Amino acid sequence: MINRERLRKIFEELVRIDSPSGEEDKVSTRLKEYISDLGGDIKEDNAKEKLNTKADNLFGWFNGSVDLPPIMLCAHMDTVEPCRGIEPVFKNGIFTSKGDTVLGADDKAAVAVIIEVLNVIKDNNLAVCPIDAVFTVFEEGGLKGAKVLDESLIRADFGYIPDSTDNEGIVVSAPACTRMKFKITGKAAHAGAEPEKGINAVMTAAKALSSVESGRIDDETTCNVGTIKGGKATNIVPDQVVVEAEARSHNPEKLKKVVGNVKKAFEDAVKKGQEESGTALPYLESEIEDDFPNISLNDNDKAVSLGKKAAANLGYELAGKSVGGGSDANILFHKGIKAGVIGIGMKDIHTTNENIALEDMVKCGEFLLEAIKVYSKV
Repeated sequence: MINRERLRKIFEELVRIDSPSGEEDKVSTRLKEYISDLGGDIKEDNAKEKLNTKADNLFGWFNGSVDLPPIMLCAHMDTVEPCRGIEPVFKNGIFTSKGDTVLGADDKAAVAVIIEVLNVIKDNNLAVCPIDAVFTVFEEGGLKGAKVLDESLIRADFGYIPDSTDNEGIVVSAPACTRMKFKITGKAAHAGAEPEKGINAVMTAAKALSSVESGRIDDETTCNVGTIKGGKATNIVPDQVVVEAEARSHNPEKLKKVVGNVKKAFEDAVKKGQEESGTALPYLESEIEDDFPNISLNDNDKAVSLGKKAAANLGYELAGKSVGGGSDANILFHKGIKAGVIGIGMKDIHTTNENIALEDMVKCGEFLLEAIKVYSKV
């Protein structure tokens, strides 16, 4: 029932609308027109005020004709740079960009699919449950839109977010993430004339990092030191260094332990440096911030059980997936909305080689439509 040509045109239109993170206003305006034309009620929160950006999170309420709690369909409106002036190319069934920008399939393909699913429901006058279409801002670069999202504007307690690659998978486990920032202050001195008067902040950080376990710690947990910035010149004992790191785990207790170990490594290195200098230097400032919480779904959760029935009706098995990344689903999960992240077929995302097959988008649309019909018992 998915109209391939209409889906293609919707996608091509949407990716041509510039919408880097924080500048989603133009695509939001177009989506409001779609929602209105499809008979939905438009809602917005105050995300742009909280984030100092140009658009709010957008909600389309479709009341349906079957007396059931709503189902949510969600996608993010923003795209990563370079995403200005995207010109889609469609050849042999595959969408690419001209090559100097990303394509924007992440996540405009999902936005287009959701609009097309709503089109099919309207065109065929399908008797279905209420639907909450949710379009978030600033997903890229920190899930910021979802973090400030007004969950009272989502009536559903479950749904789907097409924001992955595997068309026959649903994310049932995704890790929590904690970001860490350590600033060590030492004392500058001439490195050749009087190095003994200096306190080397970089070397203190190096001693801390030498005892930090990084990479894949176990099958649930990772830790990465991402940036080290410090020093001014090779002839100056560096008096400051900033180290940024993150840890992720599907197990919150393991995550807490890893973060504690990293923090202790820096505290111990600084304490030893103070003992050696006989002063209050080096000095440590630590910032620990929970970036996003974990997801844990099981076969009894509606998004999974319903999804498996829908996939079986379409002739394939929906496999539960454990992933290492985060998405809006992580934030919504802890706002009381259990969303399953499903695949839409996009490949080489966040690069100028990004591409997606129209048939994969169609398959995603067919899945969402079937899930809605099974839930509504059409």
